[in-house]
Amino acid sequence: MSPLSIADCHSTTVVPGLSRLFRDVCASAAAVRHFYPSTPGSTDWQLRKGVAPCLPAMVELLAAQNPEPAAAAPIEALRKGAGVVVTGQQVGLFGGPLFTPFKAATAVARARQATAAGRPHVAIFWLASEDHDFAEVNHVSFPARREMRRLVYPGAPETAIPVGGFALDDRIQPLVEQAWELVGYSDAMEALAAAYVPGRTFAQAFRTFYARVFAAQGLLILDASGREAHRMGAPVLRAALERADELHAALRERNKSLEAAGYHAQVAVGADSSLLFLIDDKTGARVALRRRQPTAAEPGGLWQAGRRSLSTAELVGILESEPERISPSALLRPVFQDLLLGTSLTIGGPAEIAYFAQSAVLFERILGRVTAAEPRFSATLIEPAIGELLRTHELTLDQILTLTQDALAQRLAARAMPIEGKRKLAATGSALDAELEALLGWMRTLDAGLGRAGVTAASKMRYQMNRLRRLTANFELQRETSLARHAEAICLSLNPGGLQERMHGAAFYLGRYGLDLVERITQAAMSDCTGHTALWL
Repeated sequence: MSPLSIADCHSTTVVPGLSRLFRDVCASAAAVRHFYPSTPGSTDWQLRKGVAPCLPAMVELLAAQNPEPAAAAPIEALRKGAGVVVTGQQVGLFGGPLFTPFKAATAVARARQATAAGRPHVAIFWLASEDHDFAEVNHVSFPARREMRRLVYPGAPETAIPVGGFALDDRIQPLVEQAWELVGYSDAMEALAAAYVPGRTFAQAFRTFYARVFAAQGLLILDASGREAHRMGAPVLRAALERADELHAALRERNKSLEAAGYHAQVAVGADSSLLFLIDDKTGARVALRRRQPTAAEPGGLWQAGRRSLSTAELVGILESEPERISPSALLRPVFQDLLLGTSLTIGGPAEIAYFAQSAVLFERILGRVTAAEPRFSATLIEPAIGELLRTHELTLDQILTLTQDALAQRLAARAMPIEGKRKLAATGSALDAELEALLGWMRTLDAGLGRAGVTAASKMRYQMNRLRRLTANFELQRETSLARHAEAICLSLNPGGLQERMHGAAFYLGRYGLDLVERITQAAMSDCTGHTALWL
């Protein structure tokens, strides 16, 4: 690490909480190749453009939803046969977490790389506006001096309606004002204030914001929650209804295969679970459809939507007359996307890439092909002032991600200790270890039980030696209060109780560094790093 560093690539092992399956995908391990059509870094997907019978109509829908001048070129490329790289995310407040633009930038980067190789592609961002967990999207957090400031849109829908259709009212204005105060003026903040206004829905505000943020990159944004898109994607939804038992059995079998390989199934598949939700015609609530076993009276089986029972024929009737009321689950959504867009490559986060190992069996049985999936760009953004602290204290990102704030403060204090004190502690610790090892060796020659007792006693002595180190470090920490403030600032910025890209709102960095930051992220996403990047701002 040096002051000239722009981006440093770290292994996924520095990131806590990732599944073994995802780590093995990033490492292109042989064990995962049975579950995925390709591995990260492969360019085979550029040659496997999917078939989308409804793509011409989808292009017109995209043109209607993306009226901005910047969208004209990618729309025309699609009309001329360009392939599609797709990603997406829930429509969170103020653009959602930092990883949201990371997803979009990765899709743009892969589309650029394919186009540069002579295989034109366009990046499309799919708005996950049909999800119904309002508590997941109604807030965003920004670092503010010595705390995390959480901005929350007050209130909630009375029923679990799709969050994309929830309309903003005057309660959004104080939140926008707080964002201005925390972030300051920039072109990105202008875009945010213009997007999040009373009268717009969560989906409309989110779309308006990112259409401006990624205008220079030619990103297209799609909301496929309406009747037209669902009518075109109805063959996938109908297959999930009419072939429910077959698809359910295939998923259960895939889960067994994953477990046999030492992995876990990202999405649980219960005895009565299905791949669909039903939008209630009276309340607008999005209700999970549960599968009931066939009976003599209903040999085709029944479906349960809350307290309501429906036959497959009744649900097919709803699909034919009101297709927007049948909504795909997380496992089925990528198949639904592929039918509409003929996707060449899907970009996903750790959880999405993990459940693609399950979705693959749905692709095979419904579409007869499996779309390639690749992890999104993952990074920690290091602001200049924080970067200076890291250099001053000779810290690296992988160290920060494994330390609590208290542990980091201890480390800084220990490093700041006068050299004489360090030497005394080191010499004492080394002498203690050497004498203990010699003593324990002699005790083992006398009796094995005596040797084991000696090991226990020696561990207590070493604990006390470490306690002396901590006591000395605490003294230095109290004497140098600036070290505690440094540890606090570093952790708030880089490890605020979790990975920065998950905890901090995207708008904070876009607002502070302007829309030029989007291109920097896109360029970084074009690298061959399949781990986690430290991106120095």
